[in-house]
Amino acid sequence: MYKTTGLKNSRIEVADALRGLAVAGIILFHSVEHFNTFAREIKYTLPCDGSVFNVLQALLSGKMYGIFAVLFGLSFFIMRDNQEQKGKDFSLRFAWRMVLLFLFGVLNVCFYDGDILITYAILGLLLIPAGYLNNKWLGAITILLLIQPMEIYSHLFDWHPDSRWVDMGYFKLMQGHDTFLHSATTNLKIGIKVTLGWFWFHGRITQTLGLFYLGLLIGRTRLFYNEGDNLKKWRVILVVSALLVIAGAFVKFGKWDDLLHPIWNLAILMLILSASVLLWYRFKGFRSVFGKLGFFGRMSLTNYLLQSVLGSLLFYQWGFSLYNTLGTTWSALVGLGMIVFQYNILKLWSKNHERGPLEGLWRRLTWL
Repeated sequence: MYKTTGLKNSRIEVADALRGLAVAGIILFHSVEHFNTFAREIKYTLPCDGSVFNVLQALLSGKMYGIFAVLFGLSFFIMRDNQEQKGKDFSLRFAWRMVLLFLFGVLNVCFYDGDILITYAILGLLLIPAGYLNNKWLGAITILLLIQPMEIYSHLFDWHPDSRWVDMGYFKLMQGHDTFLHSATTNLKIGIKVTLGWFWFHGRITQTLGLFYLGLLIGRTRLFYNEGDNLKKWRVILVVSALLVIAGAFVKFGKWDDLLHPIWNLAILMLILSASVLLWYRFKGFRSVFGKLGFFGRMSLTNYLLQSVLGSLLFYQWGFSLYNTLGTTWSALVGLGMIVFQYNILKLWSKNHERGPLEGLWRRLTWL
């Protein structure tokens, strides 16, 4: 049984900035992917499109959602620990919070079929029993989940589930954006199931849950605070993850790609986390620049739904149909424009509000 820390959980500004970085990265890569739409021919392309896509995929794909997942687990710890220190059990309240997140996800699916809020809401319920485990058991389960147990089993016993229905589902989704009503109904009927299936068949279910638990462990050990020898631990993580990233860059995974690629993504994710934390506490200039993403990260739910609305409007057939007009580089520039637009809109909002509009609503409904 885990016992509360008994230490105050002050605001972790570097975590807010990392969450802002993750949101910006998600917006950018969704734009490059045309928000899960596909065109046989694209009107405006550039010779550098292939290189731009490869670089953005290596830096962003799976890593930004991974950072999001770690910080999701961290947020659970902070909320639970604060309530435990007051002598209150947060379990039922958090379960209700996940119900609310599920409803936000349903709203988001109406615009963007690749929603992750529903998946987070379902898997988030498994944080509740994990909150009662001691660090030794939780650490062992976290490692097991992160090393892709399903993929290991698949290779050991030559078992490969039939995932063709997921590909067929994505094909139907791509053809279903001619009107907003058709797009929304298609997403609701097919999108949720297909996205959950894609997560399952690509090892994202176990890895996402493992990252939730990793964030929970980071919260318990207070690694994001500049306390004790925490920075020394982050330097070790930095070196190990950097070596794994370099090694992975020169190795062809081949038939082991489904097992090794998510682990390589995890190494890049940990490299980003460790470098950000070390630079944050080492250089004031880095804090002043990177810290500007803090409010952006504190409004991550609002940002996520807003990017779905804007992205579907810009790229889908019922909107401006940029999916069959812009190549990778031009789409990345549109994504950067979306980031700048959302940043400035929410910057104005933050002058008079501590939380984003959806964050405030979520908090009020959580504590009904």
